[in-house]
Amino acid sequence: MHELLQQVRLLDPITGHDRVVDILLEDAVVRAIANSLSDIPAETVVHDCQGMVAGPGLIDLYSYSGEPGHEERETLDSLMQAAISGGFTQLNLLPKTHPALDNPATISWLYDQVQNLKQRPPKRPSPQVKCWAALTQDVKGQQMTELAELAGLEIAGFADGEPIANLVLLRRLLEYLKPLQKPLTLWASDPGLVGSGVMREGEESIVFGLPGIPAIAETTALAAILECVAEIGTPVHLMRVSTARSVELIRQAKARHLPVTASTTWMHLLFNSQAIASYDPNLRLSPPLGNAADQEALLAGLQDGTVDAIAVDHTPHTYEDKTVAFAEAPSGVIGLELTLPLLWDQLVQPNHLSALTLWQCLSLNPARCLQQPFAPVEVDQAANLILFDPQQTWTADTSFLHSRSHNTPWFQRSIPGRVTKVWCAA
Repeated sequence: MHELLQQVRLLDPITGHDRVVDILLEDAVVRAIANSLSDIPAETVVHDCQGMVAGPGLIDLYSYSGEPGHEERETLDSLMQAAISGGFTQLNLLPKTHPALDNPATISWLYDQVQNLKQRPPKRPSPQVKCWAALTQDVKGQQMTELAELAGLEIAGFADGEPIANLVLLRRLLEYLKPLQKPLTLWASDPGLVGSGVMREGEESIVFGLPGIPAIAETTALAAILECVAEIGTPVHLMRVSTARSVELIRQAKARHLPVTASTTWMHLLFNSQAIASYDPNLRLSPPLGNAADQEALLAGLQDGTVDAIAVDHTPHTYEDKTVAFAEAPSGVIGLELTLPLLWDQLVQPNHLSALTLWQCLSLNPARCLQQPFAPVEVDQAANLILFDPQQTWTADTSFLHSRSHNTPWFQRSIPGRVTKVWCAA
């Protein structure tokens, strides 16, 4: 089957090209890319793509699955469908499941489930799914897992998705992981300083009457991690960066050529602590939303390369979980189906971020953080391609959302922009 994407805006994160072209595909293989194609095979399905955007499939650095253990929140099937619906052709799952992804048997079981889902009819595009193997047993930050054994598996790397508060353990982890040469992701957060806080400490937390979390809960832990990296030399990816001071510390670390990369989440780019005036429990996040200066610093960090990537950090919770007072709600929101449309609408359209930079931060740069090769859109290569229509609107409700959970501030609201088609290896 031949398909022609006629006059589509193609974003190439590797070359930096942003141009309008024709793309000819044959059975999901790219056969031609040109300013205008006239030699079209008979019976080609022609898609009028004026105003639409094409680019490589997106990669999410870290998100949660409900399965195994909390299938009422999200199954692997619903998670994979949500990913494809949002244009994500690769997922990397954090190990906090029940049981945790801290041993070869559980990880193998998860991969078997994914393969079974891909082979089940009807055949449809499916994301590549990898998991982060846990750093500590049962993701409790107390005792390290069998790192060498886990390193022999097809994992994204090592991460708990929880803070490692014990600095002696952190040091040992860095030392043991250095020769294994697997990606390592750490969340800089001091649980003692977080305490019972539920939002960023500051003027807003006082006005809203909610216990605050000081910015130093992140930055003191980050400074400790960076000192360990400087001493030991193990490459580290810093997840969930949320403060202006953190961006400054990472910028300084990169200037010193420390082997670090960093990511923030899409929600921290779109909101700041002023939004909590609504007391919407879907704005309860970990780390909490920063203040306006933090939000600006994160955006500036993306623009100058200090912050490498944008993560979804998809965290499903049931209606009952989230329908409570703000301070009692569990942290996290869903986002796989919402990230690209809302970042495009609120950052690209107003020219706060270029389209190419956004695509790089959601595809090429995550691959680099994962130390993985990146599949560009090239002639005679299998298509790793998504088609996005910024003008198409849809409603984030049970009719359109594939995720089993609906914990998002945009639930039942109109969303501008939608991924209309995905080509990727099943």
